[in-house]
Amino acid sequence: MDVTVSLSDLDASLHPSLHASSRGGHAGFHPLFEFSSRLMLIYLALNVLILCAFTALHWGSRFSSWRARRKRAKRWQVGARSSKIAEATHGFANPSSEASSSSSTLQDHSSSPKSLNPYPELEEQTPLLLKSQQKPRQPGRTQFSWAIRAWLVYQPKSIPLINKTLPSNGTSIAILIFIAIQIFFTFYGVLLSIPMAIVFADRVGLLFVANLPILYFFAAKNQPIKLLTGYSYESLNIIHRRLGEVMCLLALLHTAGMVVTWYTLFRPSGSTLVSFILHKIILWGIGAFVAYELIYFTSLGSFRQRCYEVFLGLHVSLQVFALVFLWFHHHGCRPYVYAALAIFTVDRLIYRMILKTRTARAMLELKDDKDTVVLSARVPTSGKRWTWSSLLNSNLTHGWKATEHVFLTVPALAPKHVIQAHPFTIASKAPPLDDKDLHLELIIRAQNGFSRDLLRYSEGHKTVGVRLDGPYGSQSAVEIMQDSDVCIVVAGGSGIAVAWPLVWSAIDAQMDDDPEFLAPSHPKKVLLAWIVRDSSHLDWLSPSKLDELRTKGAEVLIPPPTAQNGHPDVKEIISSCITTCTRFYSKNKPKVGIVCSGPDRLNRTVRNTCSTLLHQGQDVSIAIEKFGW
Repeated sequence: MDVTVSLSDLDASLHPSLHASSRGGHAGFHPLFEFSSRLMLIYLALNVLILCAFTALHWGSRFSSWRARRKRAKRWQVGARSSKIAEATHGFANPSSEASSSSSTLQDHSSSPKSLNPYPELEEQTPLLLKSQQKPRQPGRTQFSWAIRAWLVYQPKSIPLINKTLPSNGTSIAILIFIAIQIFFTFYGVLLSIPMAIVFADRVGLLFVANLPILYFFAAKNQPIKLLTGYSYESLNIIHRRLGEVMCLLALLHTAGMVVTWYTLFRPSGSTLVSFILHKIILWGIGAFVAYELIYFTSLGSFRQRCYEVFLGLHVSLQVFALVFLWFHHHGCRPYVYAALAIFTVDRLIYRMILKTRTARAMLELKDDKDTVVLSARVPTSGKRWTWSSLLNSNLTHGWKATEHVFLTVPALAPKHVIQAHPFTIASKAPPLDDKDLHLELIIRAQNGFSRDLLRYSEGHKTVGVRLDGPYGSQSAVEIMQDSDVCIVVAGGSGIAVAWPLVWSAIDAQMDDDPEFLAPSHPKKVLLAWIVRDSSHLDWLSPSKLDELRTKGAEVLIPPPTAQNGHPDVKEIISSCITTCTRFYSKNKPKVGIVCSGPDRLNRTVRNTCSTLLHQGQDVSIAIEKFGW
């Protein structure tokens, strides 16, 4: 196809699918451009359908969980009555010998440092008659479904050399499907040949701008996806990052395609590469390309971990410049730019800076390890803890829930900190509805930058003015605790900020259950396992707080510090707890919920332990609470 186009026709022929009224250039391209435009509408519609599907799955799952809780409660009531009848009719075979057997069992556990039984008292309370009534896992299709679930939960080892932490198999599959959709809409119906380079460049450019509002939607802290699907923005952050990487690749392909277009269409008419580049539509496009590529390189984990505050500033400023460049690049981009800008404005300017931000005077306490600061503040309530309007504007005056976090700003540290906001999990338990004075607490482990500046500030100051933006966060871990009979929470180091409120939510959940279906004879079994590196870290939570948990029936297990004794056998701790509780629950196999918050190594160990338990037919749900920057 021998086509020459003059430089004066560039505005009319370049990106004609983004310029519906354009009829410049070669007429043979227009059906292909229009096909790409229609295909992008199908792509956007597909994304809406996927969102609807996840919404239906989420609320269908919540309804199924609610029904399952009611059924289990009824079974516990029936089982409790049957046990009482059996005891009244037959009695236990030999109580004294059972007590002796239980004592010897406990002695064996205590003599082995690797065998930590978090529920020794259940061994003493569980009748031997009930211990022998365990049913093996059913073979066949049920066994196959357990294997599938186990494989999806499993987390592979890190990639060698680059030490890249991989997500679970289930998350990896979801990301691969997402990328496959991008590949399909990139190449479907496009003839890959040099003369058709402009069609390919147009297609990838269209897909780039079509993804722009989706990218901002995933990044927004205040968006309806959490309400619809249960996934908060930090859960979607991995999709946001992968989509950003795909878009940077699309921008690169678009640029390469336009260079080939110059060579095949403009160079034969005498246009040089320099004159082509200096055309204003090309210059604005190059500006947008450079801005987005810089966003990509400054978002890499290696840069983010070393220069987090620089990353944060560049991430916001560069994307503003990129939107401006795109707006001037071609007016066909402007609807997508407007959509992205609207999402950004509503989220960051209206919600985060006005509706959800509160100021407070906070107390600073430097802990014994001299590397941790506990920041505490009192937040006055709005008087109404829940209203219909709070669904759209839920701030700290309405309280918070377990595992939620806030963005903290401390302007007094330095001028640069006036515009910086850093996320920290709320380490206080969720306040009751009738609480009029809310006490918020953050455990801040000093690293570099902001947290180190706050640590230095706390050495000479006891109070500081703060801005608190939030709360934010998914409730998947809380829902798992609510739906489970056995709740196991594993915390590593400062992960106690997640674990402490979560354990309280599990304890409070059984008090809030429907009394008609509550089975008091089989309350939830709750275990908190807190693994610390140094004994001074135990100062982060006062002993009275841990004692209060114990008085509420929770087991608190703190293995010896890892710095002196090495890492404990977390798999053995979890398996021992589940085995003991399963015997206690007799015929009715308990549903187990496990939540872990800690370093990557601990998170992977717990996740893969759950995968093994699923292979064995144990009904286990798992949630990993890790901030996914």
